[in-house]
Amino acid sequence: MLPDPNSQLPLNPATFHILLALAGEDRHGYSIMQEVARHSDGRYRIGPGTLYDSLDRLSKQGLVAEVPGPEGAGARRRYYQLTTFGRGVLAAEVDRLQVVLAHAKRELGEVMP
Repeated sequence: MLPDPNSQLPLNPATFHILLALAGEDRHGYSIMQEVARHSDGRYRIGPGTLYDSLDRLSKQGLVAEVPGPEGAGARRRYYQLTTFGRGVLAAEVDRLQVVLAHAKRELGEVMP
């Protein structure tokens, strides 16, 4: 039985962005970095050291898995996939953030003129 996804929360920004980048498709490292920059409109960038340290940790936690690349992708590129558990953790984090944002919007609305 898999652990409760909520036990992994809150996610640090790098982890959140990596899992989000892998939610749509399997990707290699450079593609993950590009997707993180794209889905954050360039506001968040992740370097190779942080990326590969994070991927190693996430793999050990069972959130991502290394998978074979597409046909003809080349042996040097390592591809990663979001696991079922990783998808559950990402969904739980999105739910948590929605609650936080709702509270923040209410508080800001009460403070703003």
